[in-house]
Amino acid sequence: MIKVVKFGGSSVANAEQFQKVKNIVESDPSRKFIVTSACGKESHEDHKVTDLLYLIQAHIQYGVSYESLFDMVVKKYTSIKEDLHLSLDLEAEFQKMRDILTKNDTPDYLVSRGEYLTGKLLAEYLGATFVDAAKVIQFHYDGTIDMKRTGEQLQLYAKNHEKILVPGFYGAMPNGTIRVMSRGGSDITGAVLANLVNADVYENWTDVSGFMVVDPRIISHPISIPRITYAELREMSYMGANVLHDESVYPVREKNIPINIRNTNEPDHPGTMIMEDCSAMDKLDPPHAITGITGRKNYTVISLTKAHSSTEIGFLRKLLSVFEKYNVSIEAVPVTVDTYSIVVQTHLINHCLYEIIGELKEQLKPEDIRVEDHQAMIAVVGREMKQRAGISGQLLSEFGRNKINIRTISQSSYELTIMIGVSDDDFEKAIRAIYEKFVAEEKKE
Repeated sequence: MIKVVKFGGSSVANAEQFQKVKNIVESDPSRKFIVTSACGKESHEDHKVTDLLYLIQAHIQYGVSYESLFDMVVKKYTSIKEDLHLSLDLEAEFQKMRDILTKNDTPDYLVSRGEYLTGKLLAEYLGATFVDAAKVIQFHYDGTIDMKRTGEQLQLYAKNHEKILVPGFYGAMPNGTIRVMSRGGSDITGAVLANLVNADVYENWTDVSGFMVVDPRIISHPISIPRITYAELREMSYMGANVLHDESVYPVREKNIPINIRNTNEPDHPGTMIMEDCSAMDKLDPPHAITGITGRKNYTVISLTKAHSSTEIGFLRKLLSVFEKYNVSIEAVPVTVDTYSIVVQTHLINHCLYEIIGELKEQLKPEDIRVEDHQAMIAVVGREMKQRAGISGQLLSEFGRNKINIRTISQSSYELTIMIGVSDDDFEKAIRAIYEKFVAEEKKE
């Protein structure tokens, strides 16, 4: 068995966390490929190393002294080195960074040093072979990863070393210059490696024990999700349940490699397993009707009514094209006979709302058009819902019992997700009502 293991910033925040990582890696010999993020926060008052490096870059750009920020980075890594009695020549590494900083032309190089230095220290501590991501992760000039070249480079190191560590978040362009990914990109690095070595499992170690059914800021100590499909993950992630970087799913899904979300601070917890198909395990351990509940506030709903519009060919296309013209992404389009509601994120439409309303009136000649802001969208996600009759009816009943007004509701024929619109003021109340009815009560049974 081969496992690729990625450790997030909180997992490598200090020497104590390094020790936990070592225990995890050494407890399973199949953990042969290790990816690390840059050091994260030790406490609320602390700073992520990557944040500090971005601030340093901004200070350089505007000609402001960055020494105090650089000293914080130095202190962070020096502390880990000394606490773990490591031999890495940090002074030489920091001097190299300073030499590059004076040129002020390689921002990607600077912000990648968090993963690089964390990787150097962690590799020494684990007794693993450090492989610079710039030598493995190869980009095309358009910014996409060259999987063929990356696979060839990875094979050069993998065949000669029992255990290798690759820093996440960055790689190299065809001309050798450093390129970083979007924030959270270490997830992508791990997924790419898992794809290329045909891993049996991609373990993503963080500071939570997998996905929770609901945001713990709304429900205290919610139950965790033991397993979830990639389709369910996509639905939940889009609506705000962010544990994984979106782009990290495709490389492993392509080869049907499960992702296991684990907690570095609670290593015995099985976490959440993300798979293409959970049916085999569901037969042995039937899941809840609802896998997860998530959502977001601050939506605007634009509703327009026009008699006989449902029989007017091209009406919906004309309606949607107005939003496309202004580059506004649409979240949902609940429709009744002659009424169409367009749900969009408020911040995307604030600057062009009046222009859009004007064009809708001019092109579609609606009899009525209304704009409601301060709306929230809740996604009730569950692969099991289509197997159980009456879920939608029970939701409506529960909302009525709790005196929560439903503004919109929609569900596709696939029956994976029910989208419910409520006012921002009812958002938390609605989520609690759903959780208590469909998760907490079912758990008691």
